[in-house]
Amino acid sequence: MRYDSIPNTLFKKNRTNFISKMQPNTIAILTSNDVKHNNADDVMGFTQNNDLFYLSGIDQEDTILVLYPDAYKKENKAILFIKETNEQIKVWDGEKLTKEQAIEISGIERVEWIHDFEMTLQYMSFEADGFYLGHNEHLKRVTKDQETQQDRMIKWCKEKYPLHDYYRAAKITRALRPIKHEEEILQIKKAAAISVVSFMRVLKACKPDIKEYELEAELSYNLIQSGATRHAFKPIVASGKNACALHYNANDALCKSGDMILLDFGVCYANYNSDTTRCFPVNGKFSARQKEVYSAVLKCLKEGSKLLKPGVLPSDYETQMARLVETELIALGLLNVDEVANQDPEKPLYKKYFMHGTAHHIGLDVHDVGLYSRPLEAGMVLTCEPGIYIPEEGIGCRLENDYLITENGTINLTEKMPIEISDIEALMTK
Repeated sequence: MRYDSIPNTLFKKNRTNFISKMQPNTIAILTSNDVKHNNADDVMGFTQNNDLFYLSGIDQEDTILVLYPDAYKKENKAILFIKETNEQIKVWDGEKLTKEQAIEISGIERVEWIHDFEMTLQYMSFEADGFYLGHNEHLKRVTKDQETQQDRMIKWCKEKYPLHDYYRAAKITRALRPIKHEEEILQIKKAAAISVVSFMRVLKACKPDIKEYELEAELSYNLIQSGATRHAFKPIVASGKNACALHYNANDALCKSGDMILLDFGVCYANYNSDTTRCFPVNGKFSARQKEVYSAVLKCLKEGSKLLKPGVLPSDYETQMARLVETELIALGLLNVDEVANQDPEKPLYKKYFMHGTAHHIGLDVHDVGLYSRPLEAGMVLTCEPGIYIPEEGIGCRLENDYLITENGTINLTEKMPIEISDIEALMTK
């Protein structure tokens, strides 16, 4: 693996916390993700099932974790199943993890080959009363129109053991993963540190008539050189009016002098992610109007991030952030104060220029798991990302940092990434 090893004490703690929330006499089964194919025999880069990684630290395909805390035999309380290397795999793909390596990474004492999974489970399944099985429960982008390894495990278990009770493993990890341990925060900090250097490279490379994808290449070069796993998501390098499309990522336009670029990107390091957004002028100097819009968004970021504190409901935070942006839109002459005072509360006028939420959990997933009906707590890491988008002026501005919530306020994990207008202009004109 490219990243520094994570102490297996993290995964042991995670398993202890997970087990404490399981129903008595149940077995949890978590599977790795599939290796996805493109065309013919070409495959995409492998991305692990983050719940499995959270509980084991294993970053390899064809892996199954079984937890049975109430097992009669001690050796059945936690079992890790991994892929066995054979001569063909060794020649074509290289060696996979040995049992000894898997023990060291995960802290699980019993490791078996995956081809022994079904028989091993058979020996203890009828002692148990139920199963916890994993599934992707992301609220917006679930695994639609595709069958995953987890789906197949659910189908197989229910066919093989139809009279057992079934529970959702994701309900437990959704409760645990939002609160980050120190080891997890360290990985996010490492991802953020790589992103800071990447942004500095982009500022130095930017010039009129450069292609957006040339700036994207600066991000890719640095994250690979720095030992990161991959981009946290496909980078958004949006110049001019392209910045008004929230998820624009074609990155194929010409960056014109006088335009501003919105750069939304993240780094995945050790499966943990950063997520930051910055805006900067193609020619190195903000126009007067760009400065006005940028300063308004920056003010909302600075004031809005202070609202991220223990006990606050995410919905209340978003309402207060919307009011901050609304005030700035009036000051920019985009909204009329009287019309705002008489607006339909169900159809706020600010939505024309500001139409998205401004905080999401971040960790193993960029949009990390967690219920937004749950009040914020110390140990959570969230983004703060207000924006203003003015298509008629060809200006889109969003600014984003990653914040650790503590009992004494937030800690900006991405504070070293330049954000003040004067600092950005100075760096671009060196």
